[in-house]
Amino acid sequence: MIRIADYIRDIQPFDFSHLQPWQISVNVKAIIETEIQKLGSDYSIDGNVAIHKSATIERGVILKGPIIISQNCFIGAHAYLRGGVFLSGTVSVGPGCEIKSSFIFSNSALAHFNFVGDSIIGSNVNMEAGSIIANHYNEREEKEISVLINGQVIKTGSTKFGGLIGDGVKIGANAVLSPGTLLTSGTIVSRLQLISQV
Repeated sequence: MIRIADYIRDIQPFDFSHLQPWQISVNVKAIIETEIQKLGSDYSIDGNVAIHKSATIERGVILKGPIIISQNCFIGAHAYLRGGVFLSGTVSVGPGCEIKSSFIFSNSALAHFNFVGDSIIGSNVNMEAGSIIANHYNEREEKEISVLINGQVIKTGSTKFGGLIGDGVKIGANAVLSPGTLLTSGTIVSRLQLISQV
């Protein structure tokens, strides 16, 4: 059993204690739609897109709900958020980024031209320009994603899961995290590095 709390200290307002990371990304739409119903008047809600009134959304951004963009977030021009996205407080998403079916917690930043798919990213994570969290094995005949934890390979039963990225992780420019990546808090990924755990 992978415990989200071993990677990310504060996942408010969610309780993921009974779910594995790949189960969270699969259920992201339902989880976020439920949370939207609890939001107060400090959010502008249009259908299933909720944006805190203190957030900044630049021109050309595409938002396909369900989405929650929390207080003091910044979304740069031409970013694309889809498939269920939650951004906690003070998350910065730079120009040209794409985020799909993911949770990103407080004070984390995507520089620009990043892709994050089907992932859970902790607080104070920094992704330099062009770094990617891949969510699907296009090149393999066997598409099921496995993860490696404590030397043991665990099959997820999923063909779409990016990673679980702990608090304070730093991911260098143009690095690629293969599907099923688990990074403990404070990990540093070098520029151009490929992380392939299984």
